[in-house]
Amino acid sequence: MDAKNYVEKVLEDVKKRNAGETEFHNAVDEVLHSLIPVLEKRPELIEASILERMTEPERLVSFRVPWMDDTGKIRVNRGYRVQFNGAIGPYKGGLRFHPSVNQSIIKFLGFEQTFKNSLTGLPMGGGKGGADFDPKGKSDAEIMRFCQSFMLELYRHIGPDVDVPAGDIGVGGREIGYMYGMYKKVVNSASQGVLTGKGLTYGGSLGRTQATGYGLLYFTNEMLKDKGTTLKGKTVVISGSGNVAIYSIEKAQQLGGKVVTCSDSGGYIYDAEGIDLKVVKQLKEVEARRIKDYLQFRPNAKYVEGSTKIWEVKCDVALPCATQNELDNAAAQLLVKNGVKFVAEGANMPCTLDAVKTFQDAGVYFGPAKAANAAGVACSGLEMTQNALRYGWTFEEVDEKVQQIMKNIFAAAKKAAAEVGEDDNLLVGANIAGFLKVADAMMKQGSF
Repeated sequence: MDAKNYVEKVLEDVKKRNAGETEFHNAVDEVLHSLIPVLEKRPELIEASILERMTEPERLVSFRVPWMDDTGKIRVNRGYRVQFNGAIGPYKGGLRFHPSVNQSIIKFLGFEQTFKNSLTGLPMGGGKGGADFDPKGKSDAEIMRFCQSFMLELYRHIGPDVDVPAGDIGVGGREIGYMYGMYKKVVNSASQGVLTGKGLTYGGSLGRTQATGYGLLYFTNEMLKDKGTTLKGKTVVISGSGNVAIYSIEKAQQLGGKVVTCSDSGGYIYDAEGIDLKVVKQLKEVEARRIKDYLQFRPNAKYVEGSTKIWEVKCDVALPCATQNELDNAAAQLLVKNGVKFVAEGANMPCTLDAVKTFQDAGVYFGPAKAANAAGVACSGLEMTQNALRYGWTFEEVDEKVQQIMKNIFAAAKKAAAEVGEDDNLLVGANIAGFLKVADAMMKQGSF
């Protein structure tokens, strides 16, 4: 069977075996088609059914999470953990607490995580997890009880040399702390390497909070350098106002970019003078308020309801940092019309497949999430190393390592794309570079 027919057959089988899981289908579709040139050169991968093995999770668990709210009522949510591929190291990937979480999203994230982790150059396999629990509007006590109940099941499936979860949407330092506390009690072990994103007083790493946002800009900066320019003086549109967005804004401003937007699920802020990051941090990190309250501090700014309308703002660089599928084809066409030259994904697959095609067809330099936002998991890998050494690096040491990892990822993606005649197609390059490391490890370890 030739490579193209092989890919189409695997994709058809994936859709049949995972009916209705659209997010997972899209993730697999995007990766598999970009691998055709590699499979043509290496038919032994087809003979070994490498794609069938790589698109089927090694393990997927779903479990009940009962917890008591502040009125004494028992609530029930559903938790998940997918251990997608452990060929190059322990499973590694975040936990997401959000009402949208379902099996399809967890599998799509775990599949993507496999290649992202491979790109970092660190020995980490791909995993992901979470629950359809919404932390918004919950008290600290309710969140603690949920996290403790969640860990009472999750602990059976994780460990420093097995599976190392971290945070994601809805899971920050507070939630990691509650889960780690319960893990220690249940297993009677202070194995700090079992979770990353921990507090600095109990095994966390300096730089982890900033890593994903900073890393996105390190990668974006490499894209601009590759085209003979810099971020200085460029107008930048960034969506979101969570951890990734905040530290993307911070690093973009440090590199000389003018960031004019941020958003939350209600709408977006446009500040022609440049986003005042101190205000955003106060609203989001301290007071947990809505982004529209930015106008109380910066009355000359503009608030527009509807978060996806943010892409109507003219810019040189667009960095979607909110959530998956936030930037569709219509938004991509509008950005292209308004002159965008660079797009890099801070969230996990925030651009739909047709939006990505629109960017590529228009000659927009596009940085895919698995490469552009890999600094978060890279820093988590560095946290695991520090835990194993019983040692901690300075912020500067961690940041330097993260910056070098992001430069390496860009170089690997650029090189892999060029080798298959797809110059500047960083999506294809990242997919191929990530895939080959995992595929070679699987081949050398046998058919299981």
